Amino acid sequence: MRLFRLLPLFLALPAATAVPAQANPTVTSPYNASTVSSPLTLTASASTCSNQAVVSMGYSLDSSSTTTSVSGTSLNHLISAAAGGHTIHVKAWGKSGAVCVTDVAVTVSATTSSEGISVSAPLSGNTVTSPFNLSASASSCSGQAVASVGYSVDAGADITTVSGTVLTSSVSIGAGGHTIHVKSWGNNGASCVANVAVTVTSTADSVPASATQISNLQVSGTWTHVHDPGTPGTSTGSTGLMATPSRSGNARQMSTTYSNYGGERYATSFSDDTSSHNFVYDAWVYIKGSASSLANIEMDLNQVIGNGWTVIMGFQCDGWSSTWDYTENKGSATSPTDKWIHTGVKCNPRNWAVNVWHHVQIAYYCDDQGHVTYKSVTFDGTSHALNITVFSGFALGWGKTVASNFQVDGATVAQATSNVLLDDLTVSRW
Repeated sequence: MRLFRLLPLFLALPAATAVPAQANPTVTSPYNASTVSSPLTLTASASTCSNQAVVSMGYSLDSSSTTTSVSGTSLNHLISAAAGGHTIHVKAWGKSGAVCVTDVAVTVSATTSSEGISVSAPLSGNTVTSPFNLSASASSCSGQAVASVGYSVDAGADITTVSGTVLTSSVSIGAGGHTIHVKSWGNNGASCVANVAVTVTSTADSVPASATQISNLQVSGTWTHVHDPGTPGTSTGSTGLMATPSRSGNARQMSTTYSNYGGERYATSFSDDTSSHNFVYDAWVYIKGSASSLANIEMDLNQVIGNGWTVIMGFQCDGWSSTWDYTENKGSATSPTDKWIHTGVKCNPRNWAVNVWHHVQIAYYCDDQGHVTYKSVTFDGTSHALNITVFSGFALGWGKTVASNFQVDGATVAQATSNVLLDDLTVSRW
């Protein structure tokens, strides 16, 4: 597995710039200027502060003189805050007394409340992707202490209940409009309900009619290929169009020779759009002959956004962990640390049937600050909602581009070859 995907291919990743002496804490959740519900989860880390090793971290809210602190270099804490705008002051303390602070501005949305029930997620009117998290609590019901809480969907008779006053559940329902009936029961038999209206989008992330769609990208004349220096060993490749096997009459074959786990990266640039936020990668993949030497098949999209950063939307079928993986920049845009993270959704290219076309669809969202939400992956018609948001912005100095990588990595020390075909490659954006 490699760490960096670099496009266009003639550009190399710049050397990491020096970390400023101040080295303020890195906050991974919530994002600055985001809208959240209460309680919210604060996660942050810091290794140094003014060139001192960090010994503790903490936070305070707004102008409060109360600071919550913990020993160590990471912070994971639930914060309750009233609806409205707030500033979270995330702090790190060095071993010799230095203090470093990162301020995060958030807007806390109002909860949906009725008859003593407070629903913090989702809020009525929200659009969500199935499955989604339902979070609610109940303080009282018709003057009675609450004994249990639960929910039902639409007019269905099935009710999910739990004892106590707090409800946290993952809800899976079909696309379209729904009403979630959040319920509580008093200790003397009273029942109370708060209704939450939501719109559920398809887990396959349907592409709207207004989206810009580029089809048959596999026939583009701008494809190039190179050994990925983020992998060990060596690799060489060749690529061209072929009529058989194909779905469209023009499939792109990628013939790769590798040794010592090397990987070959095939890539094309197809737009200079800096403003689109939603992307769906839709492709058909064919492994010709044998899959025994394949370690990973990687399918990325990269976009230069308005602030000049390159957002890397990296995604791969990982034969080492047998999972779909995504990439996250655990550093900063100017001092990046690019990591592969396992999703838990199973995938291994060596288990894909050979000489058969496989359908892969990956849906992403990226914002203007370099955060990527990996929304879903669909393989041969089976969808898995992910809804994982991470930072993946890189200050690489690229010109405007939207580009796609397709990478093939070897799984053997000895020299081996593979033939992988790509057809009907469509990228939609809006």
